Amino acid sequence: MLMRRFIQAAGLLIGLLLGQGWSSWRIGGGASWMDPVIGASSAGAGGGLGGTYTAAIGALLGFMIATSLAGPLTAALQRGIDRLSALPMPLLATGLLGGGCGLIVSALVKPYLAELPRVGGVVAALVAMLFAYAGLHIGIRKQEELVRWTESRRTAEPRREEGKRYEEHKILDTSVIIDGRIADICKTGFIEGTLVIPEFVLEELQHIADSSDLLKRNRGRRGLDILNKIQKELDVKVLIYEDTSDEGGEVDSRLVKLAKAMQGKVVTNDFNLNKVCELQGVSVLNINDLANAVKPVVLPGEEIVVQVIKDGKEHGQGVAYLDDGTMIVVEGGRDYIGTTMEVLVTSVLQTSAGRMIFAKPKLLEKAL
Repeated sequence: MLMRRFIQAAGLLIGLLLGQGWSSWRIGGGASWMDPVIGASSAGAGGGLGGTYTAAIGALLGFMIATSLAGPLTAALQRGIDRLSALPMPLLATGLLGGGCGLIVSALVKPYLAELPRVGGVVAALVAMLFAYAGLHIGIRKQEELVRWTESRRTAEPRREEGKRYEEHKILDTSVIIDGRIADICKTGFIEGTLVIPEFVLEELQHIADSSDLLKRNRGRRGLDILNKIQKELDVKVLIYEDTSDEGGEVDSRLVKLAKAMQGKVVTNDFNLNKVCELQGVSVLNINDLANAVKPVVLPGEEIVVQVIKDGKEHGQGVAYLDDGTMIVVEGGRDYIGTTMEVLVTSVLQTSAGRMIFAKPKLLEKAL
């Protein structure tokens, strides 16, 4: 109904404008074959009244014609809207883009076409329609190529981000350097990016290496040897970070601040530092967690070969260890201390301190 009213209003307005134009042309000396209808006597001094009649007749004719055409035009417009709504969005977007490009090209040549005598405006309009139609069809045909090009641009951005992640900084603390396993992990290539060794960590290692306590001195020297091995023998980027600020404080708190500033990760095996980093939103790579994750999985009922080396806490128990340090409690294994034997796993206990395996000699199982 709204579209019908709009068409009628448009017909009324167009008829009114055409009636006014006709009146001006007639009074200016044009043909007056409608003078008997609109009043020839008004052509002279009464031209204003004749112009009013002409405008009214034009508006009435325009309204009548628009009313008769409102139904078919409304139906045609509705069919066009339905067809456009049924088109996929990529197809519609590429079509509109191609049509818009065609109109832009036609606008560039319009000033030259408009200079043609008499038919310049008509030719410019026809060229604009032709270019828009051609651009529409080109855009529709190139839809798949445009979509593939857009997707390739989107997938190129994450690859650049991955390159940035590869250079992510891994900040080593004192405990993980003294531990020594970080060198073996770096050798396997599981740690990517740049290893950052803060200057204050080096100072702490030097103090430990100069300690009067023999055990601490050996640990400090071992840590320095590990750093020297990583820097000279392994294919790993190493950055010695020099702290220019005069801030003091504990090493752990300074490590956390440095990790936040560099947006890196702290590599440690210190349980307390691990918790502090988690509370402050700093990512942590814990060597102990990695060691527990790569331990072989032993299930109840499996048979393994171990060497019982000492007594257990309970009466008659023996204690053995796997190659990765996992403790095995052998029921009735006290009598087999110092011997290598097959045991049958009965249960596995996971504790905060690590994994503990309970087993019994396979010889006793056969006897039963």
